Amino acid sequence: MFIPAHFAARPEAIHDLLVRPAAANLVTMTSQGMIATLLPFIHGPSIGEHGALHGHLARNNPQWSEPAIGESLVIIQGADAYVSPSWYASKAEHGRVVPTWNYSTAHVYGTLVIHDDPVWLGNHVRRLSGLHEAGFEKPWSVDDAPERYIAGQLRATVGIELLITRIEAKTKLSQNRSGADVDGVVAGLRARGQAECAADVERANPNRDACRG
Repeated sequence: MFIPAHFAARPEAIHDLLVRPAAANLVTMTSQGMIATLLPFIHGPSIGEHGALHGHLARNNPQWSEPAIGESLVIIQGADAYVSPSWYASKAEHGRVVPTWNYSTAHVYGTLVIHDDPVWLGNHVRRLSGLHEAGFEKPWSVDDAPERYIAGQLRATVGIELLITRIEAKTKLSQNRSGADVDGVVAGLRARGQAECAADVERANPNRDACRG
């Protein structure tokens, strides 16, 4: 990944990308070529500095049964948004501004492990659904469904675990702009209903008041 120094993700930003409830693309190289699947994941502990990403695939999906060659890759995408140059204070000052795109992303590399085990898979889907149901007034639980039905669903899926070996991450969130320009971006994003990206911009520029001098 191309990462200019001012867009390099800080450790806390990488952590947020890993633990934020989301889906990501699993990419593997196999003897049949590259295969990619978008799937929900959850970050979990494992041997190594970065832990592991846990997910599951449909049993009919060939990605789990085609052995991965070398490292596998999970591409995590944070909030992203178009940035209009009209939001910059510097547009009125000198006009030397152009549109851009703000985003956060992490390329997570590792060794792919397959878990064709109903116990592992059952624990995984309970953790995953618990993570996403936590904000509901009446959260759904796996155990709300009939036991035989859940057993059938588990038989139709296979667990996957990416044992993370390295992470490349980038947060392109207006860090190269003045404090006044950043304020304009935050206001513009919030006005367009893109509060999550606006909050990411604010976190990436905690000292922007000092830039206005």
